[in-house]
Amino acid sequence: MKSYFALQYIMTIRRIKDVGLNPIFTVLLSAFGFIILSIYIFAKSEFAVYVYLLFALVLIGRLSESKRTEFLKICLGDTQMKKIRLIENLICTTPFLIFLIYKHYFPYAALLWILAAILALVHFKTSLNFTIWTPFSKRPFEFTTGFRNSLFLLLGTYVLTLIAISVKNFNLGVFAMLLVFATTLSYYAKPENEYFVWIYNLDPKQFLLEKIRTGILFSSVLALPIVISLSFFFYQNLGLTFLIFFIGWAYLINMIVSKYSAFPDEMNIIQGFLFALSLWFPPLLIVMIPYFFKKSEKRLSSLLQ
Repeated sequence: MKSYFALQYIMTIRRIKDVGLNPIFTVLLSAFGFIILSIYIFAKSEFAVYVYLLFALVLIGRLSESKRTEFLKICLGDTQMKKIRLIENLICTTPFLIFLIYKHYFPYAALLWILAAILALVHFKTSLNFTIWTPFSKRPFEFTTGFRNSLFLLLGTYVLTLIAISVKNFNLGVFAMLLVFATTLSYYAKPENEYFVWIYNLDPKQFLLEKIRTGILFSSVLALPIVISLSFFFYQNLGLTFLIFFIGWAYLINMIVSKYSAFPDEMNIIQGFLFALSLWFPPLLIVMIPYFFKKSEKRLSSLLQ
């Protein structure tokens, strides 16, 4: 077990050094960013504690993916695998637990600790034995695969919208809409095989615009039921509803161009930090989107002519 965590530590340090950053500086900067973002969330939303719990559970939930746990079980055995998963979950939730305790949300901190322990003992399958119909064509694979893997989360956002309408809480409805866009952003988290870019008979600019058009169209399909519901039942906030909707588009565009600015590699720590910074200060998107768009064109030029 010690060798496993030692290996994870070495791999993390190497990844940080590969992008030209100092590991100590990166850890301190990440901690500072986490604190600032946490303070911002709790200052801006009355549902901050629920958002916080959701973020933490999504993070540790990814560690419970079935293929990963099966691999650990085969290599280290069932007992060692469960110990590793428990330690991993506690490490990942510790920053959230500390901040919840600092804000005196003791019951929620205890709930998060219990859920982290339970999730260490279970695993989730990312694929099903039957094919789920999607409202998307086969071409935009991000949405066909992403929709199937996040179906229950998306259904949950629509349930949240119904609850928001029933209790007349506009902010809860906005949170549901933002959760839809956050889900679609996750569809672009991992780079695809270079072949799936090379097959396009487009130049880099046309390829990026096509990806952006597809992302906007299909994210709108998912978010539109919530937008229409909020526009009808909270018509006095119609302008704010569409403003947030368009901001969701902007973040999606930023995610797409950020992804391909590092292609075929994954987004590095600097890009991730800049993206997180844009969440805190949305006007940065005006600069970041054109910058990453140009960088993406250069990265794709070797595959697309």
